[in-house]
Amino acid sequence: MTGLAVRLLAAGCGAKGNASAAHPAETAITVAAEPGVDDAPLYIAYKDGLFAKAGVKVTIKTFGSAAGDLTALRSGKADIGFGDYVDYFYSQDVKKGLVAVADGYNAAPGVVEVLSLPHSGIDTPQALAHQTIGTAEPQGIKTRTGIPYSISTVATQSVLGNDGVNTATVTWKPMPSQDLIGALANHQVNAILVTEPYIYEAEAKLGAIEVLDSCSGATANLPLAGYFTGKSFARQDPVALQDFRSALLAAQAKAVLAGPVDKVLANVPGMSMKTATLVTVGDYPTSLSPNSLQRVAQLMFNFGVLPKFLEVSSMVPAAR
Repeated sequence: MTGLAVRLLAAGCGAKGNASAAHPAETAITVAAEPGVDDAPLYIAYKDGLFAKAGVKVTIKTFGSAAGDLTALRSGKADIGFGDYVDYFYSQDVKKGLVAVADGYNAAPGVVEVLSLPHSGIDTPQALAHQTIGTAEPQGIKTRTGIPYSISTVATQSVLGNDGVNTATVTWKPMPSQDLIGALANHQVNAILVTEPYIYEAEAKLGAIEVLDSCSGATANLPLAGYFTGKSFARQDPVALQDFRSALLAAQAKAVLAGPVDKVLANVPGMSMKTATLVTVGDYPTSLSPNSLQRVAQLMFNFGVLPKFLEVSSMVPAAR
């Protein structure tokens, strides 16, 4: 990390008074992302002009889904993609070429939960054995019986196993995220695995109760989502990439305060300022730790999501 910082600083010093010597005054960067709790700092940086001040012209595009965002990155329609670590690590295993840019969102208590209806009798992890849990649809990973396919399902299987539940007896039922609460209310599933704002909505509308916190114990503070680019873009303009990262991390530092995050979330489709102030928010890290991200890859390997071990440090430039 220090080596890269020194090289980038040297590049910046050499271009002092002439920004174009390092990169164009406003290098254009397209980021593929879906607005939500996990990437709120991206929109803070954009709206507060932090990217512009750093000398990068950022355009944020949505491509319909997290899978669409990853496809856009792979196809060159986007320079940086944001999403679930499980999706990007799986993609790296299938086809190399991804580079980690920044750690975007880490777990905190109450941000990924399995919920059930009150009086359903499902109020402990052990009660989930032989039950069907509704989950968000996979994004680019084929579903296989008994194999998790997202950061939420990976974390949940870990907690279930640690609580003595035979995960082979649990059935995942993928569906659009917006359909999960209705499926629980209509008894189409016995429980749902959700993140915010669906946790708040299920509790407010249905009186849903927490059966387990998916990011607790061994999965506490688990990295959930991050920013990636392709090797070609990372080589093409490392200074612009560093400027993007610096602005983003400054926004993630600002996100420690609820106010900036609430303002962004209030504009997310389906959310209001009231909801924004009541949802549980995780942590927005201001550094990238390969060892921390390795926890996700290790869980993926343990549960068969990855057929072979992935060394996450290979996705992080050696001098970072």
